[in-house]
Amino acid sequence: MKRPADTYFRFLELSEESHALPALDPLEACMLEAVARANFASKRLSVRDLMSKSELGSAATLHARISSMRKKGWIMLRATEDARRKQIELTPAALKHFDMLAEAFAKAADGT
Repeated sequence: MKRPADTYFRFLELSEESHALPALDPLEACMLEAVARANFASKRLSVRDLMSKSELGSAATLHARISSMRKKGWIMLRATEDARRKQIELTPAALKHFDMLAEAFAKAADGT
């Protein structure tokens, strides 16, 4: 009999095949999830908004990680009506990565 956890382990196996972008460290992965959740909810997330999340680390640490994630191709910054504020958005490559994860999840759930 198949255990429910087997579906999750199959998802992990399938998702390892979908790394088109450079790997993220654990903090960057948490930050990416925050950006993705804001994107999914059609909310704007500025650099300042992300840096205000003190549970993620100091402003200097977060700023360095934002720069790293931009260089790796995961996020991009867009100008807003206020030139001092930049909005963080997922790159097309990051969106494709999430599409591949969703496909892996569907395959794992279907048992294929």
